[in-house]
Amino acid sequence: MAQASWKNVLVLQTSFLGDTVLTLPLIAEIRRRFPVKKLSIVCSPMARELLHDYSAIDEIIVDDKKNGDLGFAGLRRRAATLKSKNFTLALTPHKSLRSALLLRLADIPYRVGFRQSSGWFLFHERAERDPKRHDVERNLSILEPFGVNVEECVRQLDLPVSAAVQSAVDQKLAALGVVENNPIIGINPGSVWPTKRWWPRGFARLIQLFKQKNECQLLLFGGVEDAAVVAEVQERSNVPVINLVGKIGLRELPAAISRCQIFVTNDSGPMHIAVARQVPTVAVFCATTPDLGFYPYSDDAIVLGKHLACRPCASHGGRRCPLSTEDCIRQISPEKVLAAAEKLLLANQRRNEPGMRSFRPEFVAA
Repeated sequence: MAQASWKNVLVLQTSFLGDTVLTLPLIAEIRRRFPVKKLSIVCSPMARELLHDYSAIDEIIVDDKKNGDLGFAGLRRRAATLKSKNFTLALTPHKSLRSALLLRLADIPYRVGFRQSSGWFLFHERAERDPKRHDVERNLSILEPFGVNVEECVRQLDLPVSAAVQSAVDQKLAALGVVENNPIIGINPGSVWPTKRWWPRGFARLIQLFKQKNECQLLLFGGVEDAAVVAEVQERSNVPVINLVGKIGLRELPAAISRCQIFVTNDSGPMHIAVARQVPTVAVFCATTPDLGFYPYSDDAIVLGKHLACRPCASHGGRRCPLSTEDCIRQISPEKVLAAAEKLLLANQRRNEPGMRSFRPEFVAA
């Protein structure tokens, strides 16, 4: 078998935006431990925007597998691009057959993936993916074939923001009426999967409660695809809020979240971005459960959800409730979400050094 060379390393992660954020500790650990001369990542078009200012990555390569790189012809074209770059080693925490096949067709001489991957037989080294671990730790465990112990890794999520981007976002927020004197509460009602979205009435009531009990400014976050949900929350709340949909881009999202004292969110990519920006986070889990390993990887967070036998209905939630009840969405109390947010506001939990942290949030029945 070929020997691993760290001269020209490729990390492949083409899953959802949140999965990309959870891969950042792996990238940082590769840089910290090994004699890497160049490190590249293959990611989705959305992830490219998010990683633009991440200095640990030398090159970002987009795999637009749902559009321009769709199908076997697109796979071959992307593989040819990778082959021309003469990578010496590739690692992928992504378990799809397509990811493994892409690295094989690129003729990368040393390939590492998970034993649980659909394309496990295309890897030279196969790590064990423990379903009981958080995904940050699962991603890091891909280094175990090289003698790396996950518990000895630097596991804190960290997504830097450039000074220029932060300044530009601060100017946008100021132009929208955000002032520095009052606490800023971020609200994120969207998610790719409908059953992972707490219902708009819950978010609207939460906003009303914030306004009744606290002197604060409320920012509504969401991408263009979340516009309808965010607009409904804003309309139902019937109190002054600032809607950021269409006003900030994905590259600016971490900078905008950074200005929040608390971020209240569904189980989604922005939840992981908030953690990576060290913003105290309240996460509302509807169809999914923390046991899947994608909870906010922070002890400066609180997760709320209902104890229901039907949860989780799928690994990502689903397009609709299989029981047509939406109990996991509708039975979560806005008052308990508010109490969680106020607890984090009062505690101001920035208390432990990274090496001493548990990285586990508080779990509360909602």
